[in-house]
Amino acid sequence: MQRFVIHPGVSRLLVLSMLASAFGLAARSSSAAVAQQEAQEGGPYTATQASRGRDIYRAHCAVCHGSRLDDGVAVALVGPDFLGKWGTPARSLDDLFFILRTTMPLPAAGSLAKDEYVDVLAYILERNELPAGEYAQESAPAPAFIRGEKGLTPTGSGPTQEELEAAAENPNDWLYHTHDYTGRRYVDLAQIDRDNVGRLRVECAYQPGELSTFHSGPLVYRGVMYLTTLNVTAAIDAATCREKWRHAWDPLDRQEWVNNRGVAIKDGRVVRATPDGYLYALDAASGELLWARQVSKPALGEQITMPPMIYEDLILIGPAGSENNISGWIGAFRLEDGEPVWRFETVPDATQGTGTWPNPEGIPLGGGAVWTPLSLDVERSELYVAVTNPAPDLPAHLRPGPNLYTNSLVALDVRTGELQWYEQLVPNDAHDWDLTQVSPLFGTTVNGQRRDVVATVGKDGVLRLLDRESHERLWETPITTQENMDVPLDEKGVRVCPGLLGGVEWNGPAYSPRTNALYVPAVDWCTTFALTDEVRFVEGELYMGGTTQMDAESESQGWLTAVDASTGEVLWRYRSERPLIAAVTTTAGDLVFAGEVTGDFIALDARTGEVLYRFHTGGPMGGGIVSYAVDGRQYVAAASGQGSFIFGPRGSPTLFVFALPE
Repeated sequence: MQRFVIHPGVSRLLVLSMLASAFGLAARSSSAAVAQQEAQEGGPYTATQASRGRDIYRAHCAVCHGSRLDDGVAVALVGPDFLGKWGTPARSLDDLFFILRTTMPLPAAGSLAKDEYVDVLAYILERNELPAGEYAQESAPAPAFIRGEKGLTPTGSGPTQEELEAAAENPNDWLYHTHDYTGRRYVDLAQIDRDNVGRLRVECAYQPGELSTFHSGPLVYRGVMYLTTLNVTAAIDAATCREKWRHAWDPLDRQEWVNNRGVAIKDGRVVRATPDGYLYALDAASGELLWARQVSKPALGEQITMPPMIYEDLILIGPAGSENNISGWIGAFRLEDGEPVWRFETVPDATQGTGTWPNPEGIPLGGGAVWTPLSLDVERSELYVAVTNPAPDLPAHLRPGPNLYTNSLVALDVRTGELQWYEQLVPNDAHDWDLTQVSPLFGTTVNGQRRDVVATVGKDGVLRLLDRESHERLWETPITTQENMDVPLDEKGVRVCPGLLGGVEWNGPAYSPRTNALYVPAVDWCTTFALTDEVRFVEGELYMGGTTQMDAESESQGWLTAVDASTGEVLWRYRSERPLIAAVTTTAGDLVFAGEVTGDFIALDARTGEVLYRFHTGGPMGGGIVSYAVDGRQYVAAASGQGSFIFGPRGSPTLFVFALPE
């Protein structure tokens, strides 16, 4: 097909004329006279086509992109960001149509007829109508560094490095996304237990005031809670939900993947990243900006969604975007000002097509993004990183090697970024089966021998236990449906379980030393994967090399699985009506707290799996669940709101805080 480029300054009429030539937009009008009249009045596409496209969009696309095309949880399809992206010489209308018909609508990409995609494209262009000569405009580059008006030094202090290293034994605070460096998500609090949890009540609630996804994992330090939405960071009283301060980031670059999973705190600073590629620090006492530095490149598809980790004077973080064919990395940045310190490249041979990345067709290769929590063995100075999938996602035969270090646990020297060891869990991935979790870290007895271990799990739905000393795999346990996992993909399509969004997503296992069990939330949702005859790379866009059609939502489900940490034996399973993506937390009260996409916050008996408490929050749950104490009273906080554009309906981001009656 002929390729057409939308150049800045090209008139709307010429742009739409090229589109009509490429896709025959006006060819299906009821008569030539009607087509000619409508073309003269509204451009080469017809009003009928745009009207049909509007109806198709509302039925299949609005759930992700919003009713206005720019008010959803997915990328905006109208406005300066959209026009700036698609109005450059490097991108063509043909590219836009290709991305549209091979990646949308989720969860059934490629499921519409070609004429329907043309109609949707006509509607999108109609909604982006601009006067001649103003189709795209050059914008000023985003600033590389911003210094806070009051300087780089915070007014407060803490938590200290000593407090962060002792966090696993601290029942009062929640100092890292997964509670502490080990990521156990266990709290030594028993005020709320199996006997009285049924008396829980909502103590208070807080709404950050931004309608966005709500994946935030709240942190708590000395009675103050810190949480995020897409662009808002807030500090509230952890016992009363009274707001102490609120900071709103004004995006300076393009925003694509619109979610954020939380902050890190240390030495009086609150640190987080943004969808437009910035890392910034706020004064924990006041919310004042100390500094901001752009560390990733949204135009290349680098999207930071993960919570950072802070160790000593280093902020540790990396970008998501494997599906955009980024060259993945994990890096360290200086806490004082965000200055880069070290960077580990996660797919070092992909761009050259060498080593473990054979490239018989000479196509672009990449991936290896990082988007889920890290863990840290302080004694070994080892940072554990979950590196995700290769790209293009589905045609593994076009990159026939193991594709290191994708889908691998990578252990790095935390101070230098030097590789210590690695274990690849899913080589030559053909299903977008990211490794997502490299925690918890704990000690247990396996086959009569005491071991220092790390749990790993990802979207392939297999929980594994690795020895941190010998690096051997100790056991593997499936926690979701497993079907056709080794069947090669073809153009006809293969139904595979787990699917595109199967297994474990951004919230991973919890570990209780009282029960010696791992508690794992999971998505059980199969997908039909099909290869396409064309694999096209468009910079910064999804690079799938095929289509994915997920089973109907009614056929999806979620599992919370309790697994014996010594043997890998399944102890009990709780089935949810929809996928489980919210965090799971366990306590010394022998409880497991979890959240459902149905909107229910639940407490289960850690030993039997019996549901002991249920509260409907009114919105899907996909964020953090944390427990802590203030003035000797135990609380549980749970995030409710928009789970994502796939998992559950919309809801206003709301943090609920629960406690027993005084």
